[in-house]
Amino acid sequence: MGIATPEPVTRSNPTAGWRQGTDLWVFAYGSLMWNPDFEHEETRTAQISGYHRAMCILSFLWRGTAERPGLVMGLDRGGSCRGRAFRVAAIKVPEVMARIYSREMPTGVYEPRFLPAVLDDRRKVQAWAFVARRDHPQYLAQATPDQRAALIRQGHGTAGPCRDYLANTITQLEMLGLGSEGLKRLLALVDEG
Repeated sequence: MGIATPEPVTRSNPTAGWRQGTDLWVFAYGSLMWNPDFEHEETRTAQISGYHRAMCILSFLWRGTAERPGLVMGLDRGGSCRGRAFRVAAIKVPEVMARIYSREMPTGVYEPRFLPAVLDDRRKVQAWAFVARRDHPQYLAQATPDQRAALIRQGHGTAGPCRDYLANTITQLEMLGLGSEGLKRLLALVDEG
């Protein structure tokens, strides 16, 4: 008797992995923190382990173009990440998962996964998060801080300037008391150019 593998998350089945009738926790580490754009019942600060927030995704749509890409965040392997977790009521989950999937996955650069998260009130939940796919052409494996700053400086897409994306994320992290020293140093480099 084999072990059943979960059905993969796809555009036609964005709710794969979600147990019908249960609420959904969504883990946000970038623009979803300050622009969730979906209905939710509860918001908590949360931490996941095994992944960290990284400016590692070339943006060809929302914050850049294929000719002049911007640079946005992904959850990359190693370390831990503190962000926000949003609880979506079970009745709204299919609609919300489809909406988030459409927003985050136009090019398939992320892999949606359920990851263990610890909320600020010590509850442990499985949270839906978007992990950077290292095998995707938009994954930026290595770049100097100056190269990253140049991408952010030039990036402008359908959601606006890449610099605003970085600045808004820093503001949100500071409001939550989560620290953003590395991102602030990067923003300073962007503004020097």
